[in-house]
Amino acid sequence: MSHLFTPFRLKKLETRNRLWMPPMCQFTASSEGPSAGWPNDWHEVHYGARASGGVGAVIVEATAVSPEGRITPFDLMLDRDEKIPAFARLATLIKEGGAAAGIQISHAGRKASTSPSGTPLAPEDSSLGGIGWHTIAPSPIPFTSRHEVPREMTPADIRKTQADFVCAIRRALAAGFDFVELHGAHGYLLSQFISPLTNQRTDEYGGDLQGRFRFWRELVIAIRGELGENFPLLMRISATNWVPSGAFGLQRDVTLEDWGRIVQDLAAFGVDFIDVSTGGLIDGVEIPQAPGYQVKYATEIQDRGPLPVSAVGMITEPAQAEQILVNGQASVVQVGRPLLTDPSLPLAWAARLGDEAPIPKPYISGTPRS
Repeated sequence: MSHLFTPFRLKKLETRNRLWMPPMCQFTASSEGPSAGWPNDWHEVHYGARASGGVGAVIVEATAVSPEGRITPFDLMLDRDEKIPAFARLATLIKEGGAAAGIQISHAGRKASTSPSGTPLAPEDSSLGGIGWHTIAPSPIPFTSRHEVPREMTPADIRKTQADFVCAIRRALAAGFDFVELHGAHGYLLSQFISPLTNQRTDEYGGDLQGRFRFWRELVIAIRGELGENFPLLMRISATNWVPSGAFGLQRDVTLEDWGRIVQDLAAFGVDFIDVSTGGLIDGVEIPQAPGYQVKYATEIQDRGPLPVSAVGMITEPAQAEQILVNGQASVVQVGRPLLTDPSLPLAWAARLGDEAPIPKPYISGTPRS
């Protein structure tokens, strides 16, 4: 049997294989009114199909903790208890398909209030539909010159946002998800706190690495208390933001050595797994995309800390995914865009690696047998 199609265990959860679907925003939720942020038929078909297609786990797209935490007006939100049954339907469909059901919990910070194409939506701009809102961030530094300058978060804002995260996690637990992931990557609120490029606060939530990590530390401790000891908690990070030294007149970003210390602390405070990605914090940087271009960062994070990691980024062939695991570069491989065009890609990959395909039970009766 290949490494890719062996089970992976995380606390008491076991996924049937190590080929996972990462969170990928769909921007299909309603934007206004009482239905804003609810999962709909599209989400059910989209996630159910990938689960029955054979992945080991499905991580539902970035789901905002509050209306102002959405990336776009069309994001999912877990901001009210009334939405628990709708999210429970998603979790059930994923698990009925044989995959573990995860969900990514997020706040966009200064990158909130945009269209799905990334155009900033100013609240007063009626030409864009008037559906934007004012943003908040650790420091009043806009993402680009086109974006609104975010309001610097007060201590009260910080406490409220942390409470919003905890409430969203509680709802995800009630909805029956198998694990949750905090979105600490791609330039959204958590990554804005951890980086000196976007956090220039002078209070206890800024300054040195430990000060910038304080928001994370308090949040993880509170969430672990909500989840208990046996429920897996994942953290997605951007291991690099691809900012060349001295470029744009910017100071040093978080380094791999810094991430080593951060991951040690995350493990101590209750995180179980690191989902390693890159980029998203600074606009206009050059990202050298190539097959597996982010894998080396997963390995760097793995080698610096005590937690298992996943690798993601232009992993498009089964032999490529298998080699990452054989080489010990990661414990899990996440495949994104190829799954958008082929929901049953894991079935084909299993066959190409000589493994028994994870065919859903209802389909087995129609599968030719040798």
